[in-house]
Amino acid sequence: MLILILGVALWWAAHLFKRVAPERRAAMGDRGKGLVAVLLVISVLLMVVGYQRTYGPVWWDRTAATTGINNLLIVVAFYFYAADGMKTRITAHVRHRQLTGFALWALAHLLVNGDLAAVILFGGLLAWVPVEMAMINRAGPWVRPTGPFPARKEAMAVAGAIIVTIVVGLIHGWIGPWPFGGA
Repeated sequence: MLILILGVALWWAAHLFKRVAPERRAAMGDRGKGLVAVLLVISVLLMVVGYQRTYGPVWWDRTAATTGINNLLIVVAFYFYAADGMKTRITAHVRHRQLTGFALWALAHLLVNGDLAAVILFGGLLAWVPVEMAMINRAGPWVRPTGPFPARKEAMAVAGAIIVTIVVGLIHGWIGPWPFGGA
């Protein structure tokens, strides 16, 4: 369990370093980007190993309904990432598109995984999101993107989110639990 907690804590620390100590991070230049990237890779490795080794109580398990809700939330999460990259209409209404998508991803995983390891991992990552959002908000005002927002880009973002969900789901099923239900 300690490895899992260390992984989540390192994720928080690596991401918040720029927000908590911006001058120090800026002084590191590109070397700082490399350091943060290495710390994030280490945090993910610690989370994977810690998740696999953490055992404890199970408070809830997935059902057909929560699996369906999970999959819908994952599509929406990937949509927020695609929308951010393509600058679709939602970008004028939601400041933190990627963090919102990440929060939906974590919440979706909590819906179908009610064991101790999942609550530490996905709950810990979900708790990081509002902290990161608040730190970004404190750093400066948001300049809302303005249009045009072509319908073609919206359609591409939705299609991309669906395709990525299917591909990630197939990989997820190959290396771990089958995410689509029925198996």
